[in-house]
This record gives sequence, C-alpha cells and structure tokens, in this order.
Amino acid sequence: MARNEEKAQSMLNRFITMKQEEKRKPRERRPYLASECRDLADADRWRGEILREIGVKVAEIQNEGLGEHRLRDLNDEINKLLRERSHWERRILELGGRDYSRSSNAALMTDLDGNIVAIPNPSGRGPGYRYFGAAKKLPGVRELFDKPPEVRKRRTRYEIHKRINAGYYGYYDDEDGVLEPLEAAAEKRMRDEVVTEWHRVERVRREAMKNVVSGEVAAAGGRGGEAAREIERMVLEKKKKELLSKYTSDTLQGEQKEAKEMLNVQR
Repeated sequence: MARNEEKAQSMLNRFITMKQEEKRKPRERRPYLASECRDLADADRWRGEILREIGVKVAEIQNEGLGEHRLRDLNDEINKLLRERSHWERRILELGGRDYSRSSNAALMTDLDGNIVAIPNPSGRGPGYRYFGAAKKLPGVRELFDKPPEVRKRRTRYEIHKRINAGYYGYYDDEDGVLEPLEAAAEKRMRDEVVTEWHRVERVRREAMKNVVSGEVAAAGGRGGEAAREIERMVLEKKKKELLSKYTSDTLQGEQKEAKEMLNVQR
C-alpha cells in the first residue's frame, strides 16, 4: 500500500513540474553579437551572465589535477569570455550606460608570486591573453613570467658631455668652504719651510762676509773661499731640489734618496 502511494506522489510531482515548465517562457539565449542588442537593461544582464560564467571557470581552473589539455581549454574559454565581456561593455557604453573600462576593480595579471606583471599583447587591442590559476604552471607558460635581465644601456659621448658643468672643471671647489682651510694650512707650512731655509742661507752668508771683512780669510788659509763655495753648493742644491720636485714624482725622489743612503752618497 505504501509503495502505491509513493508512486502516486512521484507521478504527481512530475505532473506539477511539467505544468510549471509549460507556463515558463522559453529560455532566451544570449545574442551572438553584442551589436544586436538594443536594450541597455538586457545588455547589463548579458554582461552579468558572462561574469558569472567567468567566475565558475576561474574557480575550476584552480585545480591542478585536471590535466594539461583541460587546463589549456579552460584558459582559452576564460579568455574568450573576457573578450566577449569587453564587447558587451562597449555596447553598454554605446547605449548610454556605465563605462566599465574605467572601473577601478578591473582584473590585473599577476605572476606565481602574486606580483602584478605586464600582459603581453602583440595585437595592441583588448586586454591581451591571460593565464589563470594552474595554467600559469604549464610548460612554456612559466617562462613568460620570468623577468629578462636588465641590459644596461651604454651612454653616448653626447650624453656624457651633457652632464658636465662648471663643477667638473673645479670652479665650484671654493664655494663649499672645505678646500680653502686646507690650502691655507699647506701654504703656511710651505712658507715656514722657505723662510727657515732662507734664514739658514742668510746666516751662512753673513758669517762668510764677516770672515772676508775681518781679514780672516788670508790668515786662515782661505776660509772665506770655503764659505763662498759652501754657499754656492747650497744654492745649487736648492735649485736641484726645485727641478726634481717639478719634473719628478714623490715616489721617484724617495727611491733616489734611498739609493743615495745605501751607497753613502752625500751629494
């Protein structure tokens, strides 16, 4: 008895469902071309339907166990829906609706680490081909997200000379106030050395002149001549040092001095 009641209930449910489907309007298919739509509300509805389909397929493509062929097919279908969405958005704008291309929540392309990357688009039209979910890890796709090494561009002679100003030639060295104190200290040290040397030579010269005037040169067997020769030797030595400092480096002078000390040469 219970079995017959279940059958009757099942038949009643099927009958009610059939009657409800007869009362419904036939399901309207989305137009193949967006330009065929003349109503703004219908265009918004078709765009929303495309977005729902994209969401379902993007959720499905996250599964890495689907296989390479299925992942590639899903990625192609998603890109096709994205192109279709852009067609409907342009049609909505033509009908006086909202400009979705300026929306701030537009989808961005990211690499495996989540960084936003530029989408390669050789055609220059539309958003370009994108990869989603597990499709980013497919063979030949991962290499697209690797950044090429930056090639440092060599500067031309014109660019180098364009950056040269008066500071390159040292015209601004005195403005920072650093070089002037150093030059003053070096100048004072050099002046003191010259004055000390002059006083020493002058002292020897006065002593020699004093010996000549007092007549001690003849009595001492030519001591004045020795003093004059000493002065002449010192003058020549000074001129020699000036020439060496002018035409030779400090390293060469140091090596020459070291060689003289080793050979015990006094001049």
